[in-house]
Amino acid sequence: MKLPALIAAVLVATTLTTLTTTTASAAPDRHPRPVVKCEFTPTPENPAAKPVRIPSANARAKGTVDVYFVTNYGPFVVRMDRANAPCGVHNFVHLVQSRFYDATQCFRLTNSARLGVLQCGDIYRQEEGGPGYKFPDEVTGKETYDRGTVAYGNQGPGTNGSEFFVVHSFAHIAPNYTVLGHVIAGMSTFDRMVAAGIADPDQDGPPVKPIRILKVWTF
Repeated sequence: MKLPALIAAVLVATTLTTLTTTTASAAPDRHPRPVVKCEFTPTPENPAAKPVRIPSANARAKGTVDVYFVTNYGPFVVRMDRANAPCGVHNFVHLVQSRFYDATQCFRLTNSARLGVLQCGDIYRQEEGGPGYKFPDEVTGKETYDRGTVAYGNQGPGTNGSEFFVVHSFAHIAPNYTVLGHVIAGMSTFDRMVAAGIADPDQDGPPVKPIRILKVWTF
């Protein structure tokens, strides 16, 4: 990203933060300990698609962290809840700080009667190109995925990595996906993505116009 565009993105994100600081509250704390141990397992059969180390095993289990995204459709901000998914949020922040998501493409957009999500975090193509490791789910079986929910995608139990999805309408799916947090600003960005169309008659496939994540960061 060119410097003027990056400066503009920072100003937009700062404005969004100022406007939305009190719009979301953290979920109840399921982890009384301030730090938990996480298990990250290398996947040599699926090596890292971009240079990134395995995260440390210690994860904070309290508080929230705001993650700022700039896409070619506009910005959005996600408030992630460490208490709900300490290892998942720890991993996401690690990938952001490693610039894993910068200059990547979101290859799947859905808008069916069952599922309305944008799927990102796959570097090469849909469901291909992860960080070179995996880690367990953090689910209770009571998860719901309403508009604005951000969760990890997976290819079965315990296969979390870098793939994530954002619910732009609703997702009638089993509670098998670790919830990271919710969009607290910028849902209109997803409305523009959906309005631009999906290149599949079943409304589940690549967007008509590529959706690109330009830059992601945290403060």
